[in-house]
Amino acid sequence: MKIFVTGGAGFIGSNFVHYWLREHRTDEIVNFDALTYAGNLENLRGAEGGKRYRFIKGDITDAAAIAEAMAGADAVVHFAAESHVDRSILGPAVFVQTNVVGTQVLLDAALAAKVKRFHHVSTDEVFGQLMLGTAEAFREDTPYHPRNPYSASKAAADHLVRAYATTYGLPVTISNTSNNFGPYQFPEKLIPLAVTNLLEGKPVPVYGDGKYVRDWLYVEDHCRAIDLILQKGKAGETYCIGGLTQDISNLEVVKKIIALLGAEGSAMQFVKDRPSHDRRYAIDWSKAKRELGYAPAHSFDEWLAKTVAWYRENTAWWQRVKSGEYQRYYREQYENR
Repeated sequence: MKIFVTGGAGFIGSNFVHYWLREHRTDEIVNFDALTYAGNLENLRGAEGGKRYRFIKGDITDAAAIAEAMAGADAVVHFAAESHVDRSILGPAVFVQTNVVGTQVLLDAALAAKVKRFHHVSTDEVFGQLMLGTAEAFREDTPYHPRNPYSASKAAADHLVRAYATTYGLPVTISNTSNNFGPYQFPEKLIPLAVTNLLEGKPVPVYGDGKYVRDWLYVEDHCRAIDLILQKGKAGETYCIGGLTQDISNLEVVKKIIALLGAEGSAMQFVKDRPSHDRRYAIDWSKAKRELGYAPAHSFDEWLAKTVAWYRENTAWWQRVKSGEYQRYYREQYENR
């Protein structure tokens, strides 16, 4: 099988490339990535140079480039997206361009290429927020209620994917997943931000009261879930993919990282909250378990420790990533609040 992957130089995409090449020894992957600030070819060391892997630099809004690169693909796995809520608040336009227009361009190309499956990777954030202290969880039939430009752009993309399935008969699947963590994650997200700041001797910025709750999914569990969807998932279906089954606040996550690194509790710095900050996410992944045999194989505490160890052992990687433009963004986002 030949798989066309978008955004394969990013965090989840690069982990997926490594996973797929390891688990499917005869398949080929074409990785199409624009190499924005979050794309990094260093993430793909070990894949490059192999006969089963090819990288193409390009923008998913470039219809001609997409059509040429997708030719002959059996399946599309669409990761490419602007994905950081904070950046979407600072500048929404690029999120609409990449996440909505880019998805539409890919859908047109997939129709023309007659792919056997178009899998769209989405987020639980399209459902909005849940209240603290409740047992509610997002499911496939939860109504959409995005509350920031990022989640609104992903919700629009989801609707487009379903529309192409209904209108044109494109064989699609969608996965709405919770917050991923693991190796190669860009350090604007909470876990790598906390780890790398502490390793640099800097405090960890914590929004508001820190009691925001996220469902944490180790990235390899996510890759395995997509594998199951491509193998067993039904065209036209959506699958919610989650990790933990109990609530854990951002404040608790940071405290765990501080303990793992032996840092002081005063290493936290509470900063002004961001607008429209969703209070709680939780995912009910019972449909994926029932229909696909999915269950997360990695506990949060065990794989948080392994993730922290990865960043300790790969200092050169994240120091290069945190240079340049990232410093300007960090000052604007945290130090000037």
